[in-house]
Parts: sequence; structure tokens; C-alpha cells
Amino acid sequence: MRERLARFMQGRYGVDQFSNFLVILALILMVAELFIPVVHIRSGLSTAGLLLLLYAYFRIFSKNHYRRYAENERFMKYFNKVRFFFARKKSHLEQRRTHRIYKCPSCKQSIRVPKGKGKIAITCPKCRTEFIRKS
Repeated sequence: MRERLARFMQGRYGVDQFSNFLVILALILMVAELFIPVVHIRSGLSTAGLLLLLYAYFRIFSKNHYRRYAENERFMKYFNKVRFFFARKKSHLEQRRTHRIYKCPSCKQSIRVPKGKGKIAITCPKCRTEFIRKS
């Protein structure tokens, strides 16, 4: 049985991050459907979950490696933007006790300054703009 499955999957694209995301999103929609009392919304969520699941399996069993790889790259580009946004917010929250984070008024670069130094002149390392803020 195991050899049959291995033979069947030869030449197929297989599982990647985008396929995993689609399967997890489909499962979330199907579970959310259980808690929605409105029939039209429930059927819409159920249909959307089923279509996402079918598309994920289509991608997994596809033999067109180039197209599936390009789709995964596009997904990862946007996914990484979202992931790094939240990582930056988490980092700023962790540093709030000891530092203040300001944005440069001209280039919007984030600048970290230690707290408790009074009014200081901050020079942006990127554009060399100088501005005064209270730390």
C-alpha cells in the first residue's frame, strides 16, 4: 500500500506552505459553520470550505511544478509581509519598558531611543533629519 502511494505521488507537486494554509483555512471555515445559526451563511461557509479543500488537493496532486511553485512564492511574499508586521509590533511591545520608538518625520524610519533622558535631539540614521522629542 505504501509503495502504491509513493508510486502515485511520483511527479506530483506535493504539499507546500500554501496548500497547508488552504487546508487549515478550510477547516476553520467548516468549524465556524457549526456555530452560525443563519442557514444562508452556513451554506456559504460550507461551500467555501469545500472549494478551498478541493483546490488544496488539486495543488497537491498537480504535475505542473512551475505553476504551483509560482503560486507558493506569491503566497509567501504576502504571508511574510503579514508575519513581519506582527513580529515588529511584538518587538515594539517588548521594548516599551526601556525604550521609546519614534518615526522620522521625513522618511518614516523607526528610531529607538532609551527612555528617561529628557528632551533630546534625535538624528535619523537614514536621512540625517534632526528632530527633538522627549524620551
